[in-house]
Amino acid sequence: MSAEPVARQRILESAYDLFSRRGVRAVGIEEVIERAAVAKATLYRHFPSKDDLVLEFLRQRETVWTHGWVEAEARKRSETPEGRLLAIFDLFDEWFRRDDFEGCSFGNVLLESANRDGPVARACVAHLEHVRDVLRGLAADAGLHDVDNFAHAFHLLMQGAVAHAEEGDVDAAKRAQPMARDLIDKHYSSER
Repeated sequence: MSAEPVARQRILESAYDLFSRRGVRAVGIEEVIERAAVAKATLYRHFPSKDDLVLEFLRQRETVWTHGWVEAEARKRSETPEGRLLAIFDLFDEWFRRDDFEGCSFGNVLLESANRDGPVARACVAHLEHVRDVLRGLAADAGLHDVDNFAHAFHLLMQGAVAHAEEGDVDAAKRAQPMARDLIDKHYSSER
């Protein structure tokens, strides 16, 4: 692997760690450069602006967190579609108890965005919609009706649990899971 892809990867890994733990506003480009051990020109050759770096961080977060962890682990942990949905809260329970729990990067970066119409805020909204896409797919697999409404309501429970965990309530996922069960039951079609 040539030096350029290695440098880009170091920049992304550094930004991912810093942004996911501390947010975007609190982390300056100089700190990313120092952590990645690259020259300023190297960073700007790969990412012409901080927004470009943040957008790539959000794409990577979706790959790693949304698909690589939430979706993949939920599918792995249960044989049934309903069980996969409920497994999300088991995952969250484990996540909330970790020392490196960092909250929802998409929501956190969106809240930090001064320009709600800017590319970073729009990307956060799109990535949150992709989480709901995963939920729609799991709901459809479970035979639930009105999967769009279900995905929005289920995501609301997920985000509420994350917000409570950010307040220090490590039992938030355990509290939300019975509500998730009720929501699933409410959305089963009448043929069941």
